[in-house]
Amino acid sequence: MKVLIAYPPLPSEKGSPMLSQNRQFQWFSEPSYLYPCVPAYAASLLKSQGHDVLWIDAIAERVGVLDFERRLADYAPDVVAMETKSPVVRRHWAIAERVQALVPRSRIVLFGDHVAGNADETMAECAAVDFALLGGDVDFLLESIVGHLAHGSALAPGIVHRTSDGWQSTGPAQRIGDLDALPFLDRGLTKAHLYFEKWKKRVPFHWTMAGRDCPYGRCTFCSWTVSWPSFRVQSPTRLCDEMEHAITRYGAREIFDDTGTLPGGHWLTRLCEEMIARKIHEKVIFDCNFRFDYFTTKNAALMKRAGFRKLILGIESASERTIDILDKGLTREQIVEGCRIATEAGLQPHLTLMVGYPWETREDAYETLRLARHLLHNGLAHHLQATVVVPYPGTPLWALCEKNGWIRFDPKDYDRYDMTEPVCELTDMDEREVVRMAGQFYKLYLHPKFLAHQLLGVRSLEDLDYAARGVKAIWGHVRDFQEIRRNES
Repeated sequence: MKVLIAYPPLPSEKGSPMLSQNRQFQWFSEPSYLYPCVPAYAASLLKSQGHDVLWIDAIAERVGVLDFERRLADYAPDVVAMETKSPVVRRHWAIAERVQALVPRSRIVLFGDHVAGNADETMAECAAVDFALLGGDVDFLLESIVGHLAHGSALAPGIVHRTSDGWQSTGPAQRIGDLDALPFLDRGLTKAHLYFEKWKKRVPFHWTMAGRDCPYGRCTFCSWTVSWPSFRVQSPTRLCDEMEHAITRYGAREIFDDTGTLPGGHWLTRLCEEMIARKIHEKVIFDCNFRFDYFTTKNAALMKRAGFRKLILGIESASERTIDILDKGLTREQIVEGCRIATEAGLQPHLTLMVGYPWETREDAYETLRLARHLLHNGLAHHLQATVVVPYPGTPLWALCEKNGWIRFDPKDYDRYDMTEPVCELTDMDEREVVRMAGQFYKLYLHPKFLAHQLLGVRSLEDLDYAARGVKAIWGHVRDFQEIRRNES
């Protein structure tokens, strides 16, 4: 069968959409693209089974609407699969109708956390959609759909499909397929070179995704808990095999693993030991998402030896009350101690933070800013990123906000969940102040203390070049929030 996995163009005066495999949708003035590993596994798996697969990411390729539609019509796929998210789901419903008009015989599949959380809504709102995926295992679920269409085999659990008199579900998403049995990512087919290289330290830069999604898996704001309510992970051996394939076939010099949180404990020890034994650490630097409370002095030193570098760590807030409501399972002391252990081992903590919770006071927000300043200016963190809180439909945080009437507008006005404004009612800050506060985090980079730590860390021309590109990225984030404030004035 002919299968198209597509990210159609989403032109907007707001900027470039960060959509693919992204927990938090945002419009960027400096485009950034995340490699959608699981859809890429879907493309690789279907191709390995002999299907004709085409990958078009019109956002990353900067393909216009007319060109995309021409390529779509010329290819005439049997199946078209598209990822969506709350702020653009209505646009994807309209795109699905356009796809149906251009290629009437094609079957259309929508997936993503918004659809996984409320597939019935998509089936009711858009008659052009034939299948909606309830889970995030797009590779195995698309394999099931294609097998069903080609051979009449039964659909796997986790698929809502259209029938002659409406639609029906095959039941809740379940664990299907073996992650270790997946083919290696076909990075040529899926145009992996397009994704996020310009902000990384070394190129070629490539992605892996060993786990789905997070062994902790209880954070109430995380949209990926909707897609992957239970955690599973490839073996350390399989991940090392994939890394070696990326190195030998595609020349990878830096790899980021986009597992929601890479596991700690014995799994991590085995991974590090195998990376060292295979000398992977001599060929690439390795980055990942991690948790503060997974660090020990021993495993941090081992991670450094194995070639780990940047670790993305979610603070979200310095307020103990907010941390408890988000069910982060952390304390301020664990955050600071985790940063200390990591930096002393030579690793580079990258912090993620949010402002604009409906219960958050101005003092709570400034408490988070002060903690970020302390960590960044004292050399305990290397980078940070800040966003405005968006409670995505389907998450426990969204349910809490809807129950308490904390959403500032019609909860189904999905276009407004795009981080250009606060979604939640605010305690003692107005909308402009929250957006301004998010921008303040990026200005921490301009302080002499931070700059001094960065200069002390420069060891090569590569370090200097990376720092210069980082300045451009930071300035882009500052511009994004400045543009939001201007639009609100």
